[in-house]
Amino acid sequence: MLPYLSLILLPLIATLSLSTAHADNLAQAERAYVRGDHSQAQAAYRRDAQRGVALAQFNYAMMLKRGEGVERTEAWQPWLKKAATQGLPEAAYVLGLAFENGEGLPRSQPDATHWFLQAAKRGHTQAQLSVATQYYLGRGTDRDMAQAAYWYEKAAQGGDVGAQYLIASMYEHGEGIATDRSQALLWYSAAARQGDVAARLKAEAIARQR
Repeated sequence: MLPYLSLILLPLIATLSLSTAHADNLAQAERAYVRGDHSQAQAAYRRDAQRGVALAQFNYAMMLKRGEGVERTEAWQPWLKKAATQGLPEAAYVLGLAFENGEGLPRSQPDATHWFLQAAKRGHTQAQLSVATQYYLGRGTDRDMAQAAYWYEKAAQGGDVGAQYLIASMYEHGEGIATDRSQALLWYSAAARQGDVAARLKAEAIARQR
C-alpha cells in the first residue's frame, strides 16, 4: 500500500504552491517508491521534509512508521505532527488515530479529537466521521449531539455509508437535529444505494408512512 502518494501528490502540489524543485523531487520520490526503491524514496522525502514540505514530512513519517527504506526508526511521530501542524488533513487524521489507539504515542482521546477535528475542518471524510463519533459518545470532548449531527452529515455528504445511515437515524429521531423525515429518507436511501440492507428497509418503511 502506498503511503498516500498518488492520492495526495497532485492536489497538494497545486494547492500548496510548491516550488518546481520540490514538486519535481516529490514526483521522483513517488516514482522510486512505486518501483520498489524505498531507500531512494525515503532519502528524497527526508530532504524535503527537512526543508519543511508538509507532504514530504507526511510520506517520510509513513515510511519510517512502516519500516520502508534504509532508516528504520520509531521517530515517525515528530514528522507526522509537523505535517499535521502545517494543515495536511491526512496527517492530522493519522495523528488522531495514533492518539486514539496509543500507537507510538500515549493514548489520549482529547488529542485524538483535536486532530480529527483539524482534518475534518479541511474536508477529510473519515476524520469527519471520527470526530462526529467523538462528539456522539462524549469521548475526548463533551458530549454534543448537535456537533455529532453536523459532522455525520458532512461525512455523509462525502459518501461515507455509515455516516449516511447515522445522520438518517438522527433526522428520524430528532437527535441533535430537528426531526425531518424527508431528510431521513434521503440519507437512508443514499446508504441503501451503497448496499446497506438495513438502510433500505428503513427507507422503505418511511416511504410507506408518507
